[in-house]
Amino acid sequence: MARYTEASCRLCRREGVKLFLKGDRCFSAKCGVERRAYPPGQHGQGRSRFSDYGVQLREKQKVKRMYGLLEKQFSRVMDRATRMKGRSGENLLNLLERRLDNIVFRLGFATSRAEARQLVRHGHFRVNGRKAQTPSMLLRPGDTVVLRERSREVARIAGALDALEGKSVPQWLDIEKAEFKGTVKAMPTREDITMPIQEQLIVELYSR
Repeated sequence: MARYTEASCRLCRREGVKLFLKGDRCFSAKCGVERRAYPPGQHGQGRSRFSDYGVQLREKQKVKRMYGLLEKQFSRVMDRATRMKGRSGENLLNLLERRLDNIVFRLGFATSRAEARQLVRHGHFRVNGRKAQTPSMLLRPGDTVVLRERSREVARIAGALDALEGKSVPQWLDIEKAEFKGTVKAMPTREDITMPIQEQLIVELYSR
């Protein structure tokens, strides 16, 4: 499958906001946005103006890159969100948050969504007692995510859980660190998403 393999910090700089694609690096002085707060490229420091379409496109690109989806994947999620009851923008964020790779990241088993996606692909987790290797799997309230026993000594996972100390997981999730187990307690709400996302701009873009 096609996948972006270039420098992740370029994406954050392009969108002008931290997308937290590099885990601990995003919180350090090495963060690309902190060091060079302008878009990459030869004309990155020039003054840029966007049309209404450009503003909508940048918002879509930001969210797509934040969750690590390709264009067709994001379009399918958006199409499903528009067919659901309720507000399309909030439905979109609900579907993105309920992805297995995002939940693994939110629970603290990984320091970034990219790392969480790789862990899921390699079969490190079980969902409701069954091996799960599909990052896009949507979880529902009552579903459990458990780290398999052989993976509990993996240094990266142990380090991520240690870094979770003193931090809290979203209210709609519950983590039992001693048992390496996470539970989906409820559907995520708009208030649970603290990233600066203007989902209505994405809805307007796809409504053109």
